[in-house]
Amino acid sequence: MMIKNVLTSFIFVLTLCCAIAASAQVPADSTLYTDFQVDTTTRDMDCVGCTPDLKYKLGFFANAGNSELAPYYIASNAGGIFTQQYSALVQASISHPLKNYYRRVNWGAGFEAWGGYSSSAGYERHTGNGQFEVQKQRPAVAWIQQAYVEGKYRSIYAVAGQKYKSSPIVNGELSSGDLVWSGNARPPMGLRAGFFDFQNIPFTKGWLQINGEFGYFRQFDDKWLENHYNYYNHFITTDFWFHYKSLHFRTNPNQPVIFTIGAQSACQFGGTADYYMNGQLDHTVKMEADAKAFFRTFIAGSGGNSAGDSFVEGNHLGTWDIALEYKLATYRTLRAYTQWLWEDGSGIGKMNGFDGLWGLEYRSYPNILVTGVVVEYIDFTNQSGPIHWTPNDHEGTPITSHSSGADDYYNNYIYNGYQSRGMSIGSPFVKSPLYNLDGYMRYRDNVMRGFHAAVSGYLHEDLSYRLMGSYRKAWGTPLLPRVGSVDDFSMALQLNYRPSYGPWCINATVAMDRGSLYGNNWGAQIGISYSGVK
Repeated sequence: MMIKNVLTSFIFVLTLCCAIAASAQVPADSTLYTDFQVDTTTRDMDCVGCTPDLKYKLGFFANAGNSELAPYYIASNAGGIFTQQYSALVQASISHPLKNYYRRVNWGAGFEAWGGYSSSAGYERHTGNGQFEVQKQRPAVAWIQQAYVEGKYRSIYAVAGQKYKSSPIVNGELSSGDLVWSGNARPPMGLRAGFFDFQNIPFTKGWLQINGEFGYFRQFDDKWLENHYNYYNHFITTDFWFHYKSLHFRTNPNQPVIFTIGAQSACQFGGTADYYMNGQLDHTVKMEADAKAFFRTFIAGSGGNSAGDSFVEGNHLGTWDIALEYKLATYRTLRAYTQWLWEDGSGIGKMNGFDGLWGLEYRSYPNILVTGVVVEYIDFTNQSGPIHWTPNDHEGTPITSHSSGADDYYNNYIYNGYQSRGMSIGSPFVKSPLYNLDGYMRYRDNVMRGFHAAVSGYLHEDLSYRLMGSYRKAWGTPLLPRVGSVDDFSMALQLNYRPSYGPWCINATVAMDRGSLYGNNWGAQIGISYSGVK
């Protein structure tokens, strides 16, 4: 009941505030128009304040390495594009940005496509009679990365299609990644709506602002799952939906101290789960995706036994988000933030100890030696205890308000791991199912902890850099723990050269992994792109 009550109140507040704020204009103190927006697919930065009628880009990118899959820092937070050992890809994009932010009605649209060669990786598949063979799998020759139309009326915003989404709490360029929806996987196709940036709440005289959104999506990765699954044990779930919502409050951003608090929630629902045992299809569970399912997902209502889940509809997870920012001086800020991950009511009640992401960020003047620094600690070792406990397992117990223990972050008993095409939708800091070359569709090492650090800046007015490093140790999962532990140290250096801020940009990245989690890998990536406006 706890998760249902909390999320029902959460959605009620968001809906009520949408109705109140619909008449408001975008606040003049919004920081959206002066900050920098990161193009996560090319590690490039474009000023959001520039709003031409048309933006276009054409680029060529290639990477190579010594392992079947790309090193961690080349593959992660790149939209699921650079995952293979070798690739030579062409990118083409065109967009009509939202122009006059202060007009009541505004619209935009965009399209981005990729294509080219990518090497294959071998995944085990059961062929019958206990025999397995390695089948080579590679990404598609061409695909659409983004295709969307968007618009706003006063303070209300909506986007239909497939578009990148920035995190409401972490720096998309320097952070290890948002725990609920990072830039690690290809964006889903769907419809989302909410506020256009933070909006002043009536009667607070600008001292309190609100931001929030919700949406429904499809990943359309069934073929990827079917091609990579081992068809021997456990299950594969296809044809499912994805739901997301968020709600955040922020104090006046013109003050020296800015406090932000809020929550995010995501859910997989609907679909068909095929369970295999020793290479034979054992049984199938069908989860409905009708109007009732959409509504029960929205309020985290009971799914019923026919939906494959007698507690709530679908697989829910989310975070509590908190940030405190202090303005040291003009263009210099220091920010502390945290995301508390939850998978059920015990996590919502913060009964999972120190689990979550804890970060410190420094931002400074543009175009100087150090423009940004991020240091993060990520801990997923508590998971509300090592043993799963639920009231239904203990008839007559007086404790009936929640389930706890063995939260098994990003895993679920009837849905694949929280991923799209093998890449984590949430934090890439947890090793994604893409790396399971035995065709297992879930996370193997979500009991883990580690550190991530990144720094960016300019070596010259035409030459920017980004340096990243991380260390993590993992102990398997709460239900399938390892006898010992595995670890990894990863590092990457990226350089971007843009002569005199012209249309050409050249970038290069070198990366390496060391340890038993990913193996001892190295890799490099180069790219050249031409962009313009009209």
